[in-house]
Amino acid sequence: MEKTKNKKEGVSSTERNYIVIEDINSDKLLSKIKERNDVAGLRMQKLLDMPDLTKKENSPIKFIAEKIINMPLFVDFDLIKFPEIISVKNNFDLLNAPQDHPSRKESDTYYVDKDYVLRTQTTSMWPFYLQDSKIIDKLKNNGSVGCLSYGKVFRKDEIDRNHFPVFHQIDGLYICEKKKQEMGVPELSDVLVEIARNIYGEKVEYNITEDTFPFTDPSIQVEIPREKDWLEVLGAGVVHKQVLSNLNIDPSIYNGWAFGFGLERLAMIKNNIPDIRIFWSEDDRITSQFKDIDSQYKEVSKYPMTYRDISFIVPKNTSLNNYYEIIRDCAGNLVEEVKLFDKYENKEKFGEDKISYTFRTVYRSPERTLINEEVNGIQEKIRERTV
Repeated sequence: MEKTKNKKEGVSSTERNYIVIEDINSDKLLSKIKERNDVAGLRMQKLLDMPDLTKKENSPIKFIAEKIINMPLFVDFDLIKFPEIISVKNNFDLLNAPQDHPSRKESDTYYVDKDYVLRTQTTSMWPFYLQDSKIIDKLKNNGSVGCLSYGKVFRKDEIDRNHFPVFHQIDGLYICEKKKQEMGVPELSDVLVEIARNIYGEKVEYNITEDTFPFTDPSIQVEIPREKDWLEVLGAGVVHKQVLSNLNIDPSIYNGWAFGFGLERLAMIKNNIPDIRIFWSEDDRITSQFKDIDSQYKEVSKYPMTYRDISFIVPKNTSLNNYYEIIRDCAGNLVEEVKLFDKYENKEKFGEDKISYTFRTVYRSPERTLINEEVNGIQEKIRERTV
């Protein structure tokens, strides 16, 4: 089903072993998605067609990714590229995600069919990498292997300045014999602190706390201060023994560490970017600002906001992410935020299993002033689709 290509590709000035994984089923499903005319199919077409910003010149996302990739710590790591459409098995099952995990729900994940999804995390590269025969031979011969993977991932989510259905992650994985090195929290901390200092400078303040992931145990996160809060920016953990067993690697002989995090979050802090939509802008006044990793974003202009409210009554088990998807379909990148403004229950009026929601949609473009006629037209489409 899967085919691996090994080749040397230059990442900046560094020669690296680049492993490209191909999946015949993924290619077939991609072709089928492009032929679909249903709402879900059209949504997935749009998301898959969006550019990978880790490869876009003068993108803050690319600057951050390359800064991490070229760290001395990762100079011998393989780089792996794997499909954006992957199996449920590789995305969830092999990574120890419980059957009732929220991320498995159709309200959170884009399902191509019952067996395949748009990948929700670059952590999903683990099965591709650790089930490759050449990598297994390398692990047995050298006693260790390491790889990095980065690119687009997809999740249904709320709408605000920090969330978008397509975003970018980078994951790192290192597996070695226990007799070579025993992995624990100190090793995880060293890796994360080194990454944080590499991006934000040697004097960066940080706080290390415990975290929880299905595929690592123990797990930690690094927080750095932003305004008055501590914001999680980096997460890591010791590779879970069950995941190693799932991938036919003996946990009594091998152990490892792994990290994974969103590149947008790192760049928003690093480059003073207040709105995730800015990464996707093609406006030269915005894109020309990013010359290197230290470039600081300055607003082109403070365009005015306008808002519209909408109320509806639905069953209590309705996923609000489905409503956010409707708004994205109709309004694209012109919506800054969607707030749940009010909710109301009345057994006599609605029945026990229904609830009334009121949402406020804040419209504002980072590039231009919106006119009422345009916003009213979009809001009318949203009303029709909501019904």
